[in-house]
Amino acid sequence: MLDSLTPVAAPGDAPTPLGHAVLVRVGAEALLADVQAGRHTFLVDEPETVGGQDRGPTPYDLLLSALGACTAITLRLYANQKKWPLEGVEVRLQHRRVHAQDCAACEMPGHTLDEVHKELRLLGPLTEEQRQRLEVISQKCPVQKALLSGLRIVTELLPAGAAFSQ
Repeated sequence: MLDSLTPVAAPGDAPTPLGHAVLVRVGAEALLADVQAGRHTFLVDEPETVGGQDRGPTPYDLLLSALGACTAITLRLYANQKKWPLEGVEVRLQHRRVHAQDCAACEMPGHTLDEVHKELRLLGPLTEEQRQRLEVISQKCPVQKALLSGLRIVTELLPAGAAFSQ
């Protein structure tokens, strides 16, 4: 099990360089992934139609879940701070690939964009002004900001037989 090296102060805040780690393992045959995130373990899989066993959410399900959870938690924290009567938040997300607009070669491979459609359902006796403010705040959740920032991913190939660093 992996240890969280640095506590996260707020939901979705960027960890320090030696922050919380997630370990994912996939065996030699199945597409089923065993995930360890701190003290938590869960399975990620692909649908049977693409060779998986459908024993867990897909990687895109988890991506949408992270965005939805961060959005809902961000709204809850904001409403609590403002003492607004937000009784609940529901976030529904869908992912799809769409053709890039104003693209002369849109039918060619590589000319599509990933798009997430996010619907918010705010429960409770909120004013229209509060609802509008919460919609603006929903776009400031740390996961959404990371996804929109041009997230940089650095990959390091470890030597054969090497262990992960602590």
